[in-house]
Amino acid sequence: MATQRARDNGAQDDDDLDGFAVAVVREEGRWTCRPMKPAALTSLAAAVTELKELRSAGAAFGLLDVDEEFFLLLRPGPRGISLLLSDATAAIDYDIAAEALDALHVEVPDLDPDELEDTEPWAEGDLTLLDDLGLSEPVLGIILGETDLYPDEQLTMIAERCGFADELAAAVDAFHG
Repeated sequence: MATQRARDNGAQDDDDLDGFAVAVVREEGRWTCRPMKPAALTSLAAAVTELKELRSAGAAFGLLDVDEEFFLLLRPGPRGISLLLSDATAAIDYDIAAEALDALHVEVPDLDPDELEDTEPWAEGDLTLLDDLGLSEPVLGIILGETDLYPDEQLTMIAERCGFADELAAAVDAFHG
């Protein structure tokens, strides 16, 4: 996997990050995916706000591949936002990952940045986030356990299992276009 990108004085510029942010909606049995604004890759609040603005009657959630290092799944609901961070150690180098841990009421790992390469990543958050859409907790756990894969590959596996892989690929292309 790519090496961790260190913070530059705690600030990250949307234009400097690789990856993608895609909103996914399922209404009336159809999947649609559309690119989100680049700010969703650096701000949890920006990502959540954009997802809430979708005002979908069906399931709506976000897939964020942040800097090709980790991913976030975000799903707004009546009881707040449900989320899953694929690698809790990313909070050491990325503000959005630290924001996700804070939202989950989980402390940022107390690791020296020099220890990161030798530390196995672990997920934090709601593994049942996509249960109702055909992706069970055990299957999501297996995908998360594939730590030798890049986040985009893991997100593609999630999309394949749920049935929106083609729509995701088109939205990722549009995000980069």
